[in-house]
Amino acid sequence: MINATKKWIFLKISGVILIPLMLWFIINFIKIYDQDYLTVVNFFSIPLSKFLFSIFIINAYFFSSLSISEVFEDYIKNDKIKNVANRLLYVSAVVIPLITIILISRL
Repeated sequence: MINATKKWIFLKISGVILIPLMLWFIINFIKIYDQDYLTVVNFFSIPLSKFLFSIFIINAYFFSSLSISEVFEDYIKNDKIKNVANRLLYVSAVVIPLITIILISRL
């Protein structure tokens, strides 16, 4: 299978997975928006919330890194700069969710 086809399929699958997770997050964010600190901590202390939020963060960064890499492919002509930009993008797409999940798991 061609690399571009794999990216396209992963983009579509992650987008479909992202829809219910985004709805779950928006609904819960509305519930805890004006609440005090303890309510927010209690929300993120529930194992199901930790799990769903972790999947949401991983999937959101995966989706955004695939989308942004396509922009790099289309608009950056220099291959060296394009490769560096893509590598930095992929490293940040792994490191940022990992840090977020570690910090949430400590609650």
